[in-house]
Amino acid sequence: MTAPLSYPLAQLLIIKKNRFEQAIKILEEKKELLAKAQKKLQECQEERNKAFQHKVDKLTQLRKALDEGTTSDKVQQMKAYLKVVDEKLADKERKLAAQKKQVDLAQKQVDLATQEMFQRQKDLEKLEIHKAEWEKEVRYWTTQKETLEQDEQGSATFLRRRREEEERRKHDNSDS
Repeated sequence: MTAPLSYPLAQLLIIKKNRFEQAIKILEEKKELLAKAQKKLQECQEERNKAFQHKVDKLTQLRKALDEGTTSDKVQQMKAYLKVVDEKLADKERKLAAQKKQVDLAQKQVDLATQEMFQRQKDLEKLEIHKAEWEKEVRYWTTQKETLEQDEQGSATFLRRRREEEERRKHDNSDS
């Protein structure tokens, strides 16, 4: 019997497996980046909430001061400070919006990496199915070839015995 055949697309199968494994690694990296971006978003939201609460507190303090009849210098000072607080709040809002964009971008990257991973998985599965079908076909043809060889051996043995039998009969007939 001859040596078993090797799968002709074995190198391609190795490449597809490597690409699939690489796609999984990339997906994990993208998920980690997304998690970091979401954590940073949460921190930005907390900072913005603190700045907003500080503004509310200062507005309440200003209203209370106005109700009590505080001096105009003190009121002007409080209003100027409120402008600074508003600027800080606006800055926190901008940072929050920028971080939301980063989170959205990271989510898109995760989605793309997921699609890529599924595509690589599909490519690998197709090739593995092809390999299984190829192996099945090779086994079938190997079995057919072996059967044919056995039939030929059986026929040759049968014909040899038949000739030997005929020669014996001729020999026996010539002796009689």
